[in-house]
Amino acid sequence: MTRSLTAALAVVLALAGCAAAPTGAAPSDQVIALLLPESKTARYEAVDRPEFEKVVRDRCPECTVVYANADQDAATQQQQAESALTQGAGVLVLDAVDAAAAVSIVGQAHRRGVPVIAYDRFISDADLDYYVSFDSRRIGRYQGEALVRELAAGRTGPDDPPQGVLMVNGAATDPNSAALEAGVADAFADAPIEILASYDTPDWSPDKAQEWVTGQLTQYAGRVDAVYAANDGTAGGSISAMKAAGLDPVPPVTGQDAELAAIQRIVTGDQSMTVYKAISEQARTAAELAVRVLRGEVPVTTATVAGVPALLLSPVPVTLDNLHRVIVDGGVYTTEEICVDPYTDACAAAGLLDGGAP
Repeated sequence: MTRSLTAALAVVLALAGCAAAPTGAAPSDQVIALLLPESKTARYEAVDRPEFEKVVRDRCPECTVVYANADQDAATQQQQAESALTQGAGVLVLDAVDAAAAVSIVGQAHRRGVPVIAYDRFISDADLDYYVSFDSRRIGRYQGEALVRELAAGRTGPDDPPQGVLMVNGAATDPNSAALEAGVADAFADAPIEILASYDTPDWSPDKAQEWVTGQLTQYAGRVDAVYAANDGTAGGSISAMKAAGLDPVPPVTGQDAELAAIQRIVTGDQSMTVYKAISEQARTAAELAVRVLRGEVPVTTATVAGVPALLLSPVPVTLDNLHRVIVDGGVYTTEEICVDPYTDACAAAGLLDGGAP
């Protein structure tokens, strides 16, 4: 081998070694990264981020939160994770846009010695350190049971034909979607229900849910007795489609997240139920966990999911019957926030304005 070729190979190997080595600041015990997936769902910017940051400020005044929102773009989230790690993040709290794509983020963090807490969405096939979320299968079961009850009330006898349901699922890239569907299947198992069609809503988009339901109402004209909507955003899109098609009253529709607009739809009767998840508690739990992990502690967890230590919070189904107790008395929204025009008459009828039972 010539001297020049040997020298050239040495340069190539040196460059390859540099490319493989982590760059940027070393992991710091004062930097926490919070990476959230999108902003179409109101909760992330309105609740998750501020609650998380508040707990970190209180528990670790010297700590910095490196925050980024990926706006439903997996490639953007990858770049944001790389940026957070080069800024010295000592722990990564990750709510993945795409669980499959996020496996590489977990691997990259671990190569720098940075633990990863999966937040809200589980990441399969990744060596996660912790997981903080709600029991999605239980949420799906609550949603399915609500539809079973609603549809049973409309049956006249055991010889009635099965009732038709449209399934507006969450995004296929979100592992919670599969768990939700499994919970719904549990609830539907022995019910006289026919699933007319099923749709995995890209990006959990209300607009795409509305577009799909509009088409299904034409295809299954007169046969749609209820709509399973995985969250409140897709519920809103589904309800808009049915109203535009002239369905009055709107068939039963489920939801999840207890967004203000969904609570108002429950008051007016347009949405049958939602599932309240104490998102503020979830964010606070994740922040407390992140601080403890950053300090080298071994936190106590309450469950194990696919071998990963987990903290799972309990969801609560919300209907008009318990809306006042769970939402108003629970401090989620005030009656002043819920009962603005044009919802004042419906609030009065529901007993919300005089502190009634719902």
